[in-house]
Amino acid sequence: MSLRYGGASAPPFDTFNMGDHVGDDPTHVQANRQLWAQSTAENPVFLKQVHGVAVAVLDASSVQSSTPIEADACWTDQSGVVCTMMVADCLPILFAAPDGKSVAAVHAGWRGLAGQVSASSHSTHQPLGVIESLSTQWPAAANPADREHMVVWLGPCIGPQAFEVGPEVRDAFMSAAQSAQDMKAIEALFVLQPSSVALDGPKYLANLSALARWRLQRLGFKRVYGNDGTADWCTVTNPLRFFSHRRDAAVLGGTGRMAAGIWLR
Repeated sequence: MSLRYGGASAPPFDTFNMGDHVGDDPTHVQANRQLWAQSTAENPVFLKQVHGVAVAVLDASSVQSSTPIEADACWTDQSGVVCTMMVADCLPILFAAPDGKSVAAVHAGWRGLAGQVSASSHSTHQPLGVIESLSTQWPAAANPADREHMVVWLGPCIGPQAFEVGPEVRDAFMSAAQSAQDMKAIEALFVLQPSSVALDGPKYLANLSALARWRLQRLGFKRVYGNDGTADWCTVTNPLRFFSHRRDAAVLGGTGRMAAGIWLR
């Protein structure tokens, strides 16, 4: 997982920006991506992420592809190919198969996590989220029994103290509830802001990493590490370490992107 410092970009993308779509100087982005490749000693594949649920299979040809690969999840069973996700508030999720023969990565914003595909993805609405899509399309995770032994890591994202959302976000997750127990679990991850009700409708503070853990648990993933929702993992409240679109875009006009990657040697 990259942090925001140690690169070539100028403010507001200072300094280790990986995003080539945010308005940064392309030469700076290229220099930063080269540093990222050197740090992994392998070949990163950057996707065109659209907050959707599409899954890409990466191989050696993906590294050289001149056509952007549009997906928000990917997996590979070939060494030297880095499954890479860019984030700046959304949640990166990395997966390692227990036999060590394949790895996967997911970009989980609330839309992809809940299955609410954005219009920009040019996809029809799908009720399943991006983790469910990966689980069905990645052979290593297709058998629910195998998920129990996988190692899953959650990276930094917007924290529960900063992620204010409207009722549509809560409703999107509630629609996936299959029992009263599910509904109770989801309700606990959306904290109503009482002052918002009298102003412009109800607002909630949502716990994105915990919502991901809930989806993972429902699918049978038990070995989940990393982001536990505490302040150290919050992109918004740690400006020296992390880029944050919600924190910086309105004030500074833009922000950079970090990268999370996993690969086989």
